Amino acid sequence: MLRPSRSEDMDEIVEIWLLASLQAHDFVDASCWWQAQEDLRTRYLERARIWVFEERGELLGFMALADDYLAALFVRPDRQGRGVGHALLQEAKLQGARLHARVFVENEQAVRFYRRRGFVIEREEFDPLTGHPQYKMCCESA
Repeated sequence: MLRPSRSEDMDEIVEIWLLASLQAHDFVDASCWWQAQEDLRTRYLERARIWVFEERGELLGFMALADDYLAALFVRPDRQGRGVGHALLQEAKLQGARLHARVFVENEQAVRFYRRRGFVIEREEFDPLTGHPQYKMCCESA
């Protein structure tokens, strides 16, 4: 079930982000993700509209929107491939006419995920936190 997040979801949201980031971004030193947790909570998630995908009381994934920027879309690694990410992205598309996302070039699985759902690469830029290249991708929502 998709629903807006509640304040009591925040610890679980950060845990999902950390677990998924460690798995999907294994090309980045793990300490980078561990150190970024508090910034995620205070700088990014506080300013975003967040939806969670919940099943039987467990959060399986979340997405965060800041205006038309899809700031985060993460699914628990052991729950990926079950349509959770797709459902969260569909909700994001309902929120606005155009979405932007940043995806690490080296995260080929995520690049394929977004491309299959209508996103195109606008340009490549470097992530200041990690120094790794990212694609800025966009999608016209239906």
